[in-house]
Order: sequence, then C-alpha cells, then structure tokens
Amino acid sequence: MAIIINLDVMMAKRKVGLTELAKEVDITLANLSILKNNKAKAVRLSTLDAICKALQCQPGDILEYVEDDGEEETR
Repeated sequence: MAIIINLDVMMAKRKVGLTELAKEVDITLANLSILKNNKAKAVRLSTLDAICKALQCQPGDILEYVEDDGEEETR
C-alpha cells in the first residue's frame, strides 16, 4: 500500500505510550496497535481527528504517501 502510517514516530516524538494514547483517544489497544504497526486498511476521520488532538499534530505528520514499487498486492 502506498500510504504509510507514522503513528509510532509521532508517539515517540511526543513521548506518549500506547496505553496512554488509547485511553485519551478512546480506542482499544488492539486497534491502536494495528494503526501504530502500519497494518490498518482504513482509518476513520474521527479517529484521526482524536489522535491529532491528543498528539497536537497534523494528519500529514502521521500519514505519508510513497510510490508503490510496481508490485501488485495479492488479495
């Protein structure tokens, strides 16, 4: 996928742990971990909004677009 989620980087910059952020955003640890580990296929805008408020950042600080290497993903 061409969208990279850099949540782990922003969490490290803000010195915020997974449990702390999950409580503040009101999301399960499992779902936040999926986002943090770049395994998510989608993210709700309300969740992105809550994460950005909690980390005092912009969506572009968390989401990054990179060109695919030309390989098709098998589904």
